[in-house]
Amino acid sequence: MRLAAALSGLVLALGGAVAAAPAAHASPQSCFYTVVEQHPQANPEVVERACLTGAAGTDEAIRSCYAQLRREYVPAVIAFEACRRAPQ
Repeated sequence: MRLAAALSGLVLALGGAVAAAPAAHASPQSCFYTVVEQHPQANPEVVERACLTGAAGTDEAIRSCYAQLRREYVPAVIAFEACRRAPQ
């Protein structure tokens, strides 16, 4: 029980660092593998195209990436996280 409480406290303490971590390793490949690992039934060609679109990093590019993934029935949470990782 104490271990769970300690881990919870650690997670809360590191929350900011953990939230910033994906941005440090962002790339179209990171976007692609996020989708393929969490939603393997997605069409890899569509996922690749969406992630390359999101690589520009603009708000419009991220929205376009997200829309393409959602049309492929990628769950919203996965699509959002993947597109957030796409910018180079």
